[in-house]
Amino acid sequence: MAGTITHASSLCGSSRTAFGKNRMVTRPALRDELDVRFLATSAFALLALASALSAADGFAPMDFNLYMQGRYVYERNCIVCHGPRGDGNGELSPTLKPKPRSFREGMFKFRSTPLGMLPTDDDLRHTIRSGLSGTAMGMFSQLSTDEIDAVITYVKSFSRRWRKPENHAEPIQFASAPDWLKEPAALKNHAAAGQKLFAVNCAACHGEKADGKGPAAITLKDIWGIPAAPSDLRQSHLRCGDAPADIFRVLATGLNGTPMVSFDSTLTADQRWDIIAYIFSIRMPSGPVL
Repeated sequence: MAGTITHASSLCGSSRTAFGKNRMVTRPALRDELDVRFLATSAFALLALASALSAADGFAPMDFNLYMQGRYVYERNCIVCHGPRGDGNGELSPTLKPKPRSFREGMFKFRSTPLGMLPTDDDLRHTIRSGLSGTAMGMFSQLSTDEIDAVITYVKSFSRRWRKPENHAEPIQFASAPDWLKEPAALKNHAAAGQKLFAVNCAACHGEKADGKGPAAITLKDIWGIPAAPSDLRQSHLRCGDAPADIFRVLATGLNGTPMVSFDSTLTADQRWDIIAYIFSIRMPSGPVL
């Protein structure tokens, strides 16, 4: 009988067979086909719901083609660390330190926006292209601009925070680096002033020697409950980037989800540049390139 499932025990043992028009399909094959159809239907339904919610919140509906392209890029490049659900529990996650970022909370450390706010797309592009020193997050410079834009769209689908206007903000306009950073004599004087500021504002976590071994370091955890060891600021390569502007950005924005707060309202721009001068004065040379 066409389109029905029947027992065929009298003809071929205990196996089950599905008879369709001009074809015979085994039960496992039919189940796999139904699973694929169910997943496809679910994906469309979820995306439609997300688009409706985005539209209700005043955001443009999600582009389905961009979403699916981003999913493809994510599964080829990101899933092994960040996991199929974007929760940082990928196949390699147990072997990695620090643990891969969970996208589900919508918390991103490296941004140009104020503390607590979501990053801009340019912030995410920078992290994807440049990687994060000292972590398993490499440089994905092989990805095209379209691929990066697509995977950013897909990553945003993991957290509802992206759909709430109050979580978005314009990037901070950072002060330009002072000219004295290029003058050794002036740099030395500013570093001396920066050392005093560092002792008052930073040493509790980063230590008097900026080695990440301050008295509070052992107690620090991030919002995921994972120990958040302060950076050893003497290293030649910092996770946020190596340029003075990279460090200035972190001092202004803080690192979301960690004990590293913003000093935008407690230290002037000049004071922050003095601290940066001190950090550069104690930076260790880069190791040999093999």
